[in-house]
Amino acid sequence: MFNILINSLRVITYLLFSLCYILVLVGVIVRVAFIVLLERKVLGYIQLRKGPNKVGYMGVFQSFRDAVKLLVKEQVRPLYANVFLFYIRPIISLFLILLLWAVIPLNNTLLIFNLGGLFFFCCTSFGVYSLIGSGWSSNSNYAIIGAIRGVAQTISYEVRIALIFLSIIFIICSFNLKVFTENQIEIWFSVIFFPLFLCWIVSSLAETNRTPFDFAEGESELVSGFNIEYGRGGFVLLFLSEYGRIIFIRYLLALFFFGGVGNSLLFNIKGILFCFVFIWVRGTLPRYRYDKLIYLAWKIFLPVSLNFLFFFSIMKFFI
Repeated sequence: MFNILINSLRVITYLLFSLCYILVLVGVIVRVAFIVLLERKVLGYIQLRKGPNKVGYMGVFQSFRDAVKLLVKEQVRPLYANVFLFYIRPIISLFLILLLWAVIPLNNTLLIFNLGGLFFFCCTSFGVYSLIGSGWSSNSNYAIIGAIRGVAQTISYEVRIALIFLSIIFIICSFNLKVFTENQIEIWFSVIFFPLFLCWIVSSLAETNRTPFDFAEGESELVSGFNIEYGRGGFVLLFLSEYGRIIFIRYLLALFFFGGVGNSLLFNIKGILFCFVFIWVRGTLPRYRYDKLIYLAWKIFLPVSLNFLFFFSIMKFFI
């Protein structure tokens, strides 16, 4: 009887966890729609125009209308594409991003990752395979060029982000992301690790292919990069995965450096504020040059992050 009760409680716990996690994923997908609307409105006002304002009150349903329009379009597949990879890569890309949201220490997910930081880097590393697979499976020269550019800059800045993260890990001695919030009650890490905070902002812009580092889109080819051959559902999945990743990185920034607390109103305000700041950067800064981006990654940020990692490791050893 006791074993039956324990098993029943375990099943109920798994069901509750699954339900809470599904609600979080639905919230992420809906949030993507409103972040896209926010981006279009902010860029519109920066460029002295209104932005979308016809569908619903002040254009609030514009993103949903665009999604429906994309889904009802005709599905087109390149003649010489690798069919299996062509269709499976957008699904894998969205799956990885949705899986990443499990590491955010929200109180309503009933899940605590003791190695959440390590899990985060494992999932982001797999994103590179999805990117190069999406470009290569189309069998298009422009798509593969955009994928190669995107992979090169993503790998370059993932190394910087990992070193910055390890510098903080040497101080707090835990990969659990909930410990980050517990160690920022008195003072934010953005004050203590201010140079690393600036490096993280630039690296997160480059890793998510955001302006001024959006080099997957080629100016000379006038194409959108690795996803040029995707339409209808495939483009929707890639679009959701891209913006889901952008929102996740912004919330992670608030968690790492501004003491974000799971599912609190203040934590969401911080995440949305950083989304606005990165949209603002897109509307104001010109695009960087690709060779200067790689130079910035390997000649400037790499020595800086290594020096900070060495400094904090020595400091932790002596303290």
